[in-house]
Amino acid sequence: MTIPRGRLELLLSILLFVVFVLGWEAACVLLEVPAIVVPAPSAVAVAMYAGLASGELVTHFWVTFAEVLLGFVFGAGAGFVLGVLVGLFPLMERTVYPYIVAFQTLPKVAIAPIIVIWFGYGMESKVVITATIAFFPVLANTIVGLRAIPREQVELMVAFTASRWQVFRMARLPQALPYVFVGLDVAIVLSVIGAIVGEFVGSQAGLGYLILQRNFNLDMAGVFAILIILSLMGIGLHLAVNAVQRRVVFWMASSTDRVMGA
Repeated sequence: MTIPRGRLELLLSILLFVVFVLGWEAACVLLEVPAIVVPAPSAVAVAMYAGLASGELVTHFWVTFAEVLLGFVFGAGAGFVLGVLVGLFPLMERTVYPYIVAFQTLPKVAIAPIIVIWFGYGMESKVVITATIAFFPVLANTIVGLRAIPREQVELMVAFTASRWQVFRMARLPQALPYVFVGLDVAIVLSVIGAIVGEFVGSQAGLGYLILQRNFNLDMAGVFAILIILSLMGIGLHLAVNAVQRRVVFWMASSTDRVMGA
């Protein structure tokens, strides 16, 4: 009986995880590693269960999740719109794009305190910080995607009296969508980092705020539990973007399936 390739890969991934966790637990026990340095997986599991049972982790999770989603939506939306303008109009590239790049080179950790001062310690400042991080990957990939279309295809459509809007809607945008989704995939993962950076700088709630509290109390098992939750959040959002991509850029998935089946 032959095991399907996808199921075999899933089993190998689960086996690798089990081996890693067991090795981590064994190393902590045999080497007598202090819990304040690296907690054992069993201690992390206990801390996670306690946080979930009390509702503390759930409450702070939804705060961070909302910051991530809102920042991603605003940042990705602005990146796509500006990417379209820069990709279609050379004047925008010569006049506006250099300032965008200059802003992007600023370390977000350095400007995060300024944003917190401007927008306060509430959710607004975290959304702005997250948006600034999610913005550039979508912008850059949108520009590259719009310019990836063969010149001959554009010239052929223009020869058949297609308007600029028709060329964009029927040729440039479909060609750019795979690139745009690459940018969205990068942006959604970076958005988690952006929200946590904002919460580190100044916040009253969220998983980043909780990490600072548990660090102060030297609760490393609690910190590791939160880090695992953040990882699961990032993986879930990544899979969500990929699911949307498979539905929107359906021709790309079909081509990949044909190549793998060949």
